[in-house]
Amino acid sequence: MKTSKNPVILFIAKTYLLSISMFFVFRLLLFFLEFDRLTFANNTLLNIFKAFIMGLRFDIVISGYILFLPILLILTEYILGKKSNLLHRILFYWIFLLFTIAFVVSAADIPYFHQFFSRFSVGAFEWIDSPKFVFNMLIEEPTYALFTLPFMVIDIIFYKLLKRIFRLLDTNFKSKLFLPARIGLSLTILALIFLGIRGRIQKKSPIRVGTAYFCQDPFLNQLGLNPTFTLMRSYLDSLDEHNQEVRLMDEREAIKNVQSYLHIKNPSKNYPILRKISPDTISNKRPNVVIIIMESMSAAKMKRHGNKDDLTPFLDSLSYKSLYFDHIYSAGEHTFNGIFSTLFSFPALYRQHTMKQIHQYSGISKTLKKLGYSTTYFTTHDAQFDNVSGFLHANHFDNIVSQADYPEKEVKTTLGVPDDYMFRFAIPYINDLQNKNKPFFVTFMTTSDHGPFYIPPYFKPKNNKIRQKIVEYADWSLKQFITNASKQSWFDSTIFVFIADHGAAINVQYPISLNYHHTPLLFYAPKWIKPSLRNNIGGQIDVFPTIMGLLKKPYINNTLGIDLLHEKRPFTIINGDDKQGVLDRDFLFVLQKNNRKLFKYNSSDRNNYINKYKNKAKEMETYLKSNLQTYQYLLKHNLTGTE
Repeated sequence: MKTSKNPVILFIAKTYLLSISMFFVFRLLLFFLEFDRLTFANNTLLNIFKAFIMGLRFDIVISGYILFLPILLILTEYILGKKSNLLHRILFYWIFLLFTIAFVVSAADIPYFHQFFSRFSVGAFEWIDSPKFVFNMLIEEPTYALFTLPFMVIDIIFYKLLKRIFRLLDTNFKSKLFLPARIGLSLTILALIFLGIRGRIQKKSPIRVGTAYFCQDPFLNQLGLNPTFTLMRSYLDSLDEHNQEVRLMDEREAIKNVQSYLHIKNPSKNYPILRKISPDTISNKRPNVVIIIMESMSAAKMKRHGNKDDLTPFLDSLSYKSLYFDHIYSAGEHTFNGIFSTLFSFPALYRQHTMKQIHQYSGISKTLKKLGYSTTYFTTHDAQFDNVSGFLHANHFDNIVSQADYPEKEVKTTLGVPDDYMFRFAIPYINDLQNKNKPFFVTFMTTSDHGPFYIPPYFKPKNNKIRQKIVEYADWSLKQFITNASKQSWFDSTIFVFIADHGAAINVQYPISLNYHHTPLLFYAPKWIKPSLRNNIGGQIDVFPTIMGLLKKPYINNTLGIDLLHEKRPFTIINGDDKQGVLDRDFLFVLQKNNRKLFKYNSSDRNNYINKYKNKAKEMETYLKSNLQTYQYLLKHNLTGTE
């Protein structure tokens, strides 16, 4: 019998190394088989290396899930100084069986990726009701069956090497270390395994599918993923009631209604809401575009909308120098709703977290990138939160600037750096973008008006309450950015867009707080846009088409948004998680399960007029259900992008 100074440590290290090595072989096989998908650029070799390092992280996550219980039991033996050969045999087959399943998934992932350009997920089992069809498909395409060979070879090698590693546990478990030292060492090992499972040390978010999206190459962004991870994640997401598909009405009827709302007379065969937009006058100029999504900036915080606390002197002043829309509403209640709907022009679907499911969208980033723009997103905190970084990288954003890019000393809270620092940091960054001789599209997401609140000592607010002081600071930060930007060479050729991610629950009167959704919308460009006021109703989903209307460029609109300068919508839709609202300039319709209410919100009337204005209520309800069902249809069939 061989002896070892610490057989348990060797066992854990070698088992991890073995499992990661096996996953590496599958990833290497996928890389070489899909090599022609690489879009070669200046830093492709570096990105290939990063993709494999990313793969190591995801492989450690899956290995940790499989090995945690066996290692916990073996460490318990180590602490007690006793061992059980029966337990070791059980643990051997536990580890072998679970890794075999993971290897089956890894092998199946290769042809699955080749077919769908997506890592293995619960969607692969949609054929479960049609096994005959799948069998015939395999017979007709025998290359699919070839991937059983690498699985069998890898699994046999894994079995033999795992057997050899388990022989380490045949040694004497009695250790020279005292009991407290053995306990401390065991707890340290378990903590490291837990950290490996979490995948990240950042507090705001563990490792996500979106973590793997780090560059502009769509193949390398997915190469780092472990297919067992994507399968587990997609399965858990499918169980979440928040992600359940909406079934509000017949899909065909919904699509037909939406085509009528959008005045689509000759719909595309494959993309039912796609419109090819060509302005009457096409401009050859390409002004820069900067969107500032303001955290919690309800229109109710502005003086021009009745607030008497002078919280937003700069935003108020700027609104009179801009193209200003005073009846604009956010799509949902959450920041991810605001980011998503503003940039990609689709509504919120109850509690569905659309950004955690990576789909391709033909939003503003893709459209402007086709026109030669660079695309950059700034946030103050961890970019992995809400899967923002991964989702935006997958949807044509070149650069994501976040907490990891700022000096550590400037990070003040969980929300990262204060707003004004993000804006100061951005000025030289944007100057570099400008120096590349191409127009830029930049999006900012501010966060200071969200707890935990932090006000830098150099800012002196007028009000005494923290929620008022923080709004003052957020407004002042906007002023600092525009003041600094006005000194730059790119200022005169830039369109600035200001909109909130959502508002705040101020003076709530109805089941859905209108002030939580009512947002200012400003288009500011002294050299491009004449100040004016528009009072047609709209939403965040209309920002992208309206920008394109200002740019006077032909483009493809495959969204539910419209150009507010040249089109009008009858209603706009707002989402309250478990309820949905529809409103025009006078009425608010609220649907919560089977409960329907209709209010005259324009006169602050709290009476329910659902029975008095039945036709109006029916019209609004049909509009709501048609739009949501159409969007769900597009999601289900991957039709949110374009060819």
